[in-house]
Amino acid sequence: MQPMHDLIIKGGTLVDGTGAAARAADVAVDAGRITEVGRVEGGATRTIDADGLLVTPGWVDVHTHYDGQATWDPELAPSSWHGVTSLVMGNCGVGFAPARPDRHEWLIGLMEGVEDIPGTALAEGIEWEWETFPEYLDALERRCWTVDVGTQVPHGAVRAYVMGERGARNEAASADDIEAMRSIVREALGAGALGFSTSRTIGHRAVDGEVVPGTYAAEDELFGIGGALGEAGAGVFELAPLGSAGEQPEDVMSEVDWMRRLSAAIDRPVSFALLQVDSAPDLWRRQLDESLEACAQGAQLYPQVAGRPTGLLTGHQATFCLFADIPAYRELRDRELSPAELARALGDPEVRRTIVSWTPPTPAEAEAMERAYGRTYVLGDPPDYEPGPERSLAGLAAARGVSPLEVAYDEMARDGGTGLLYLPILNYATGDLDHVYDMLLHPQGLLGLSDGGAHTGTICDGSMPTFMLTHWTRDRRRGATLPIEYVVKKQTHDTARLYGLADRGTIEPGALADFNLIDYDSLSLGAPFVRADLPAGGRRLLQKASGYVATIKKGTLTFEAGEPTGELPGRLVRGARSVPPTAGLSAV
Repeated sequence: MQPMHDLIIKGGTLVDGTGAAARAADVAVDAGRITEVGRVEGGATRTIDADGLLVTPGWVDVHTHYDGQATWDPELAPSSWHGVTSLVMGNCGVGFAPARPDRHEWLIGLMEGVEDIPGTALAEGIEWEWETFPEYLDALERRCWTVDVGTQVPHGAVRAYVMGERGARNEAASADDIEAMRSIVREALGAGALGFSTSRTIGHRAVDGEVVPGTYAAEDELFGIGGALGEAGAGVFELAPLGSAGEQPEDVMSEVDWMRRLSAAIDRPVSFALLQVDSAPDLWRRQLDESLEACAQGAQLYPQVAGRPTGLLTGHQATFCLFADIPAYRELRDRELSPAELARALGDPEVRRTIVSWTPPTPAEAEAMERAYGRTYVLGDPPDYEPGPERSLAGLAAARGVSPLEVAYDEMARDGGTGLLYLPILNYATGDLDHVYDMLLHPQGLLGLSDGGAHTGTICDGSMPTFMLTHWTRDRRRGATLPIEYVVKKQTHDTARLYGLADRGTIEPGALADFNLIDYDSLSLGAPFVRADLPAGGRRLLQKASGYVATIKKGTLTFEAGEPTGELPGRLVRGARSVPPTAGLSAV
């Protein structure tokens, strides 16, 4: 008698996350795990016809900032809209545990400043049910989501918890301070933290202008805390290093030096943000090559690379607007008009004339604006994340015989004043993504930096998993593409394995039944948009996709045709995971 399975996905084209060639196969699921792959006979409680569809593992996104949102939002959009079924938060040294009761407001200000998440939303949305990091994990474990959630213990919170104001203001840590921080991190790892994170870039600042605690930490502090990972034999040391925002490029290689020594000393992976910067557009090659050499000598360095530029979205409803320095525009914004009222006011021909006829008051400001006109692009719908110079404000102005400000004015007026412009600030020094192609192909390049849940008014890169398929395997016109099998492996198997999550990221017997069923030919990204749906009416940039026929988490359908089903099978992930014994399971 043939077995009766919980679920059979029938007749899809399997891209299984291992890098193997795509192939036709069925997949059977029982009790939330994959039990057969190949030609599956017998019946099932539910059968999904995947003929004509890609069947991939669910995406594993290791660089998000849902630390607050995870306490109030079970959907965890926009990442969940883009096929993510497991995510890691607590990156870049910011988070909400450990937290003394008198530090809640300060931790909110730290997250608001670094990750551009409205402090009012965090203040209203978070219910502080914890003080210690293990208590934070306990609070998360009481919740359910569309995705699995893992987290890291953040340096900023740990430093402030141990050192108080001294830690918040980046004073040097004493030996006793370091030992106390090491103990907290060790306890957090024992409770299930997936790693420790810190930030050393001066671009990360709290709302009061202070850099993140730990930015100037000396080696004794970094190695002392890192030793907790070595003692535990678990966890990733994650960071935004000095130079990741383009500052002090001459010191970047010294960062790689201490990271390789730390990884070798504690025998744990160190993963750091790596982006192309305008001030040193080829420096990333040295960082990648040094990481590869370090691994050959016993260290484990994994630069996190982004699949597209880190770019500001500018518009009337975004945090930044190209018109911000124009007096007539500032007067309108100072009136605190609603979006609809602002759109009506900007529709006045006299207002338009006043704004587009503005000239910068000094030569330096005029030069800065000229640079901005050449580096700011019309994003479009569908959005173009590798635009050529002809799509810049300067290029379009020349083609249309108008000024760049007129182009910007009309583009931002689209769709009731919701149009957005795109200003790549990192990863676009050379005006194309050929360097990203090389980063993605490099043996040490790990796909990350989507920043899902963060930069709610400036950046919307939580859609990057979808972009990886649409742009890099199918749509790119300005250079080479990548095999779909390779791209799927980069954001499933590779990201999962970095964090020790060996039970997901591939479609093979014993693994979690996490899948995306994709109509590949119709997969596309929509334009980003602003929605005021955070607590306290906070606004955020969101972006949807079409072409995801279904997303499945642990055998449960969580999204169908891009819409949530209401099912919440996602849980907290505590610590590394192994694939359970596969006795009785088969891969045909």
